[in-house]
Amino acid sequence: MKCPRLYLGQPLYPGAELELPADSAGHLRVLRARPGQAVILFNGDGRDYPGELLALERRAARIVLGQPQANATAPALALTLFQGVSKGDRMDTAIQKAVELGVGCIGPVFTERSVVRLDERRLARRHAHWQGVIVSACEQCGRAELPLLLPACDLPALLADGRTGSCLVLDPTASQGISELPPPNGGSLDLLVGPEGGLSDQEVATAREAGWTPLRLGPRVLRTETAGIAALAAVQALWGDMG
Repeated sequence: MKCPRLYLGQPLYPGAELELPADSAGHLRVLRARPGQAVILFNGDGRDYPGELLALERRAARIVLGQPQANATAPALALTLFQGVSKGDRMDTAIQKAVELGVGCIGPVFTERSVVRLDERRLARRHAHWQGVIVSACEQCGRAELPLLLPACDLPALLADGRTGSCLVLDPTASQGISELPPPNGGSLDLLVGPEGGLSDQEVATAREAGWTPLRLGPRVLRTETAGIAALAAVQALWGDMG
């Protein structure tokens, strides 16, 4: 059985006995864990905290922690994904795979063609949901630090932000592909992906004026949840830690 990884957002100390929350206990029950089972906790500080399951009940579990260990999954590139907010499971998929591919920061962006429109209360619930997707992805892929989830913003606000470094905007009509680009400036790269239907011509033009470089990913038009995954994988293979 693969050693379960669980996120616990609190300080962790060697030798401490901890009561896990009900959702973590439920996850261990689904995995059919038993007392004596090895587990790994992490709290986002970049280290793993090996532990042993002491007891598992219906809605509670008790863990004793060992010495923290280094975690080698920190990405080599400082990657930020600005993802056009999309509906259904598309946004969850884009965020989940971005975490697995080593993104350090994720910014949801509302654009002209974003189908989803949320009031303040629904946006707060959606933000909490996306944060949960990030945590689950880190548990699955072995990362020990949580990518930062930025507050959702409108595209004009992002483009007016005056970001420095390498900034790429996906555009299927762009004249250059990723192999024609120079390595990221300063080891950081921002990637902007449109929602369903992509970015409008005016949005791409505005992004270009703001210093973003249009980029095509080949002859086929990719879905929004596929485009970011493909671009991030190519970036990591060329300049990151997937080569």
